[in-house]
Amino acid sequence: MPIATINPATGETVKTFNPATDEEVDAAIARAYERFLDYRHSTTFAQRAEWANATADLLEKEADDVAAMMTLEMGKTLASAKAETLKCAKGFRYYAENAEKLLADEPAEASKVGAKRAYVRYQPLGVVLAIMPWNFPLWQAVRFAAPALMAGNVGILKHASNVPQSALYLADVISRGGFPDGCFQTLLIPSGAIERILRDPRIAAATLTGSEPAGQSVAAICGDEIKPTVLELGGSDPFIVMPSADLDEAVKTAVKARVQNNGQSCIAAKRFIVHADIYDEFVDKFSEQMRGLKVGDPTDPDTDVGPLATESGRDEIAKQVEDAAAAGAKIRVGGEKPEGPGWYYPPTVITDITEDMALYKEEVFGPVASVYRAADIDEAIKIANATSFGLGSNAWTNDEAEQERFINDIEAGQVFINGMTVSYPELGFGGIKRSGYGRELAGLGIREFVNAKTVWVGESEAPDAGAGKTVE
Repeated sequence: MPIATINPATGETVKTFNPATDEEVDAAIARAYERFLDYRHSTTFAQRAEWANATADLLEKEADDVAAMMTLEMGKTLASAKAETLKCAKGFRYYAENAEKLLADEPAEASKVGAKRAYVRYQPLGVVLAIMPWNFPLWQAVRFAAPALMAGNVGILKHASNVPQSALYLADVISRGGFPDGCFQTLLIPSGAIERILRDPRIAAATLTGSEPAGQSVAAICGDEIKPTVLELGGSDPFIVMPSADLDEAVKTAVKARVQNNGQSCIAAKRFIVHADIYDEFVDKFSEQMRGLKVGDPTDPDTDVGPLATESGRDEIAKQVEDAAAAGAKIRVGGEKPEGPGWYYPPTVITDITEDMALYKEEVFGPVASVYRAADIDEAIKIANATSFGLGSNAWTNDEAEQERFINDIEAGQVFINGMTVSYPELGFGGIKRSGYGRELAGLGIREFVNAKTVWVGESEAPDAGAGKTVE
């Protein structure tokens, strides 16, 4: 894939970029490593917080222009792009305010280990390579960058090839916020250049948000090099609705949860599992609201769903839907690839999906909702867990016993009851199974790339006054 801004609404190539040379990559790594050796010791939490807050100020001030840039590069609506920009500012402010206490020395019971003092001290690891996707061009990177920089690490960003302007902007705004040169750099490079960087001894760790194959590759390389990684991969999140739920609110949220970011979100609800007693009513209301969404120009404030980010992504979704329909699934809404320019796909609702269909197991990265009927809570949980993924999940019920069942029995890194899965700076974020490992955000996230150093300090006895003297 070329490194280029290609407008998904038109298919027009707006701007292309030359990839960095090997010499430029080596220079960036050297700059980052030398900066880390100084940055970790010469800066305080208070100073880093000042720079993080200044970066947040710039993001807020420039939000309209930044939103237009993201919409141009990957097709999200202007409203969602601006909300993402402001969320990035919030992320920087959260870690500016909380990093020092999240990484404060953690005392142990010294007397039980025979020490005068004993504690854990959290110290930065070094240069961290971040390999990020295009669907949230700024937020995905900021939820790594903000905690890493505040912890005393430095970062190198390898972003997706179709959002180069977003990638360059992030490095620029962090620099203008005051972080010293070399603290955060963007490298415009193809995927084939990643392995050489990961194997460089000056790279301490890596974090990736992306596909399973990309995660497998990075994990294998870093495993060989014995370097820590955080992986956030795909998701096929369940959205369960039980009879005690507020059905109208559940339907309204279900629509938002499915088409957020034009349906291109790892934590978007994708499989809607509905109790048999309310299944027909849910499907009717859900289909009606999905049908009523406006698909079109993402710069139009009335647009609900813009184009998909890439032509190949749109074609893959169309094939998934066509294959399911050919195998007997029923398309209630949408399901037809529109003619004309741009990589649009309509909001789609599919029912009557069986276990032998590929759609039952696959993640659909676009505005396509699969709806399943469950006889009871046991079957709902069984369907929810019948996937290799385990990122987020949603369950709607006002029965406290059912809530506890879902909290305990759904196999996922996150469970949202009577709401939709959302990432917050204040809450840990990540998955299990083939959705990856490790956590981002909150205290869990900032502690991923630090050395939890155990410190034991014993009593020092005064030397014997007669030691070393010759006895006559």
